[in-house]
Amino acid sequence: MPSIHPQHEKANANSNQNQVFAQLNQLVMNEPNLKGAIAGISVRSAKSGEILYQHAGDVRLRPASNLKLITAATALSALGENFQFSTEILTDGKLDGNKLTGNLYLKGKGDPTLLQEDLDVLAKKIKQSGVEVIFGNVIADDTWYDEERYSIDLTWSDETYYYGSAVSGLTLSPNKDYDSSTLIVEVSPGKKAGEKAEISLQPTSNYVKVINNAKTVRKEEKKDIEIIREHGENVITIEGTIPVNAIPIQEWMTVWEPTGYALDVFKQSLAKQGIHVTGTEGIAKTPDNATLLTTDTSIPLNELLVSFMKLSNNGHGETLVKEMGRVRYGDGSWEKGINVVKEELRKIGVDPSSMVIRDGSGISHVNLVSANDISKLLYSAQNQTWFPTFLHSLPVAGNSERLIGGSLRYRLKNPEMAGKIQAKTGTITTVSSLSGYIKTRSGEDLIYSILLNNLMNDAHGKPIEDKIVTLLYQY
Repeated sequence: MPSIHPQHEKANANSNQNQVFAQLNQLVMNEPNLKGAIAGISVRSAKSGEILYQHAGDVRLRPASNLKLITAATALSALGENFQFSTEILTDGKLDGNKLTGNLYLKGKGDPTLLQEDLDVLAKKIKQSGVEVIFGNVIADDTWYDEERYSIDLTWSDETYYYGSAVSGLTLSPNKDYDSSTLIVEVSPGKKAGEKAEISLQPTSNYVKVINNAKTVRKEEKKDIEIIREHGENVITIEGTIPVNAIPIQEWMTVWEPTGYALDVFKQSLAKQGIHVTGTEGIAKTPDNATLLTTDTSIPLNELLVSFMKLSNNGHGETLVKEMGRVRYGDGSWEKGINVVKEELRKIGVDPSSMVIRDGSGISHVNLVSANDISKLLYSAQNQTWFPTFLHSLPVAGNSERLIGGSLRYRLKNPEMAGKIQAKTGTITTVSSLSGYIKTRSGEDLIYSILLNNLMNDAHGKPIEDKIVTLLYQY
């Protein structure tokens, strides 16, 4: 068989590349769901950083949760992979025998992963120190961050759902998805038709009031449950019907002013340990001369990024921005945090001057970033010591394991491409995005960013993105 000259191999490769990019052009031009929309696409060589293909690559577009790529990279750069949040227990009183005379302070330092079980451990440590009675008040301290609970562009309609939760220096998550400032409302059918539905909260809390208007109906009737929390209130109303023997419905609902929520659950933890409090509860700053009794520390940032990126946890993005501001400038605000984000982008090798960054999660419709800027970030991140952690945090397409595949676990499931696509998804109304890394069929590593804006239906974006990535796999 005659040998193939290297120049012929190169010509064949170029022909393949041109064909792939010609097909990309055809897709962008002819896709019905892109009519009237804007598609920003950037494809780079992961090895050289050279832009191989772009379509409106420099046009600033709304990135949705692809903004989390910026937040994750800059948090790793500014805080470090092993960074941990903490929660402290302090007192301004004195312990005499089993009596603590003075106030007990629960001081939050931003931990978005704090669980009821962590508060239980803190209460147990207090009991082990000898405290059985507190002649004073139990005070929650959330002053680690500023008093702004919601990013500047968050709408009221988002505020009551887990993806629009409030940010506080002291908050609580209901489980290890770590959706901070939320609790889980579960609606189960009663024992027979005609009875009220059964409602439970996780964790159990007196901080919210539940109005149960939901009815159990016959098994052949419709399941139609609505769970509502009004703006500015901690009243959750449940309406609708649930059939006998139906699978319970769970909804993650945010609380209004999450500091009080954490305090309420902490009081339960103290009660479980048999610690009696003679005073009341309140929210205030811990005195400077207070004595530290015990501390709880969070999982490190390299573990936190898994739920942040794979499950696209908005609360983590906002908390990380505030934490960067607090650590560098002593000011836990979005303004100072976003300043740090921009400073760290420059260190990584990405110019933020053409970006509009308004939050840490991407939920804002005012955020603007180009596809070329995102692909540049993904390229430059490869040269950072923390890159393995960053890459590990990205969803792996087609992997059904929730904390591996994340938001891509049901997409791009072609067995041939298994494990070869790691990327961050993004969706807000009229916007869909996908940016990440792919190892092509030929073994070449590519970086891509796809930002689709002004879609009539944001769900139309995902099939388009998957077609583009499948084409790139042929490269």
